[in-house]
Amino acid sequence: MPKIDVYNVEGKKVSTCDLKEEVFGIEPNETVVHSVLVNYLANQRQGTQSTKTRAEVRGGGRKPWRQKGTGRARQGSIRAPQWIKGGIALGPKPRCYKYRVNKKEKRLAIRSLLSSKVLENNLVVVDKFDFKEIKTKQMATAMKNLKVEEKALIVLPSNNEVIQKSARNLEGVRTSSVNTINVYDLLKYNKLVLTVDTIKKIEEVYA
Repeated sequence: MPKIDVYNVEGKKVSTCDLKEEVFGIEPNETVVHSVLVNYLANQRQGTQSTKTRAEVRGGGRKPWRQKGTGRARQGSIRAPQWIKGGIALGPKPRCYKYRVNKKEKRLAIRSLLSSKVLENNLVVVDKFDFKEIKTKQMATAMKNLKVEEKALIVLPSNNEVIQKSARNLEGVRTSSVNTINVYDLLKYNKLVLTVDTIKKIEEVYA
């Protein structure tokens, strides 16, 4: 069972924490992580791009010149795709890119990334964030004390307005909760900051 040190917001070690092997100690599955990431990015696409076909552009109701005898190529409409201001052939139309991935794959991908954070020493555990008021400087000091000075994802056990608003103006820092963590954020942010309560809740959900 993996063990990890627990720090307070002053950056001092206060205890150690046991991590469940089946959540934080598995061998990362890169294939599944990639599959779930591609699914996540596809589901974020709006699919609102659109072009007009020759049936939708304005004009072109009359044949521009007669079929034969002019010496020019035959044309049926000035709004055919080869004409300037003509319609677009085979252009994109609004569509939905969403598709589903097996729930077991999603859970395995999350567990794989949590385990890789432990393997790479990119997991930082805090006993708690007990801020009394919304203050960006307070969160910046805490991040500095914890030696987290790069891109960091702070995962909370549940929504906490004081912590979320204290961190939102810090460059490279993002807050999330256990029920909204995803593969994209875990890959994007180098450091993962969890509280002891967050770990317990993650283990309840993903064990």
